[in-house]
Amino acid sequence: MLLRAGGRWALLAALFISNAVAQVPGKAKACAACHGEDGNSSISGTPSIAGQPRIFLENYLIMTREGVRGSEVMQVLLKGVPDAEIIALSNHYAGLKASPLSGSVDRNLFERGRGIAARSRCGSCHLPNYVGRQQMPRLAGQREEFLAEVMLQYRYNRRRGGDTMMSAALYGIPETDFPALAHYFSRLK
Repeated sequence: MLLRAGGRWALLAALFISNAVAQVPGKAKACAACHGEDGNSSISGTPSIAGQPRIFLENYLIMTREGVRGSEVMQVLLKGVPDAEIIALSNHYAGLKASPLSGSVDRNLFERGRGIAARSRCGSCHLPNYVGRQQMPRLAGQREEFLAEVMLQYRYNRRRGGDTMMSAALYGIPETDFPALAHYFSRLK
């Protein structure tokens, strides 16, 4: 009897999740308007979400839906979106390939950023290749101006719902080093 009941629950869960996944393309189209068809943003100040860790995306989207994080535009778009749909969106974007920014690399700025990241141990949370993990976002290939602005927001405690660990991590890094860090991370593949 228990197996039969468990089987029914498994079937119901599978139907529920497949229904949520079927809804992703509609929501993904709304996301694509700013974050790009493939999750790689071409809009200044708008982060790329392709290849971000699934748990990071889920947490961010749920916190945004609840009004704790994110922009007002994102809060409006996510208002009333059920958890299953957020999970499906997170799975979708986590599975896409992140593309680093095109453009030239300023070797001096890049190497300066590499040194700052190593000394600051950024890789201890975001992993040595900066692809992120669990609730830590991917920095590699992220938009340069977005990274620089986010670091400033953390520095001055202006990041809505931001992680205090990041504020503490950036505390000892001079603000003048943020452009080098942002350039370095954005150019990583």
